[in-house]
Amino acid sequence: QVQLVESGGGLVQAGGSLRLSCAASGRTFNTFAMGWFRQAPGKEREFVAAITWTLGRTYYADSVKGRFTISRDNAKNTVALQMNSLEPEDTAVYYCAADSKPPFPNRDYRTYNAWGQGTQVTVSS
Repeated sequence: QVQLVESGGGLVQAGGSLRLSCAASGRTFNTFAMGWFRQAPGKEREFVAAITWTLGRTYYADSVKGRFTISRDNAKNTVALQMNSLEPEDTAVYYCAADSKPPFPNRDYRTYNAWGQGTQVTVSS
């Protein structure tokens, strides 16, 4: 099993930036890809971005393309989400997740096999 711990959330004004980090431990060699999802109150969990662990292929939701960047550090077993030009609509709890197998990209949160506890991101207008 993979254990995931997110950090880096907080409160920021619209137009600002935040960087989220996700540290992975445990059976990380089984990981095919990592994803970031978010969930706002009363809404379904939403795909944000994903990256393959070995080749570093990336994929983004249209709503964040050009503003967010996902990256990974294989040596440190970490995945980051750099969020720029934040908007109030980006307010949510952000989760990182591990996917053990193809296909890529995988936007379906129900098929990811490990999750972090989540970190709150609040963007004020």
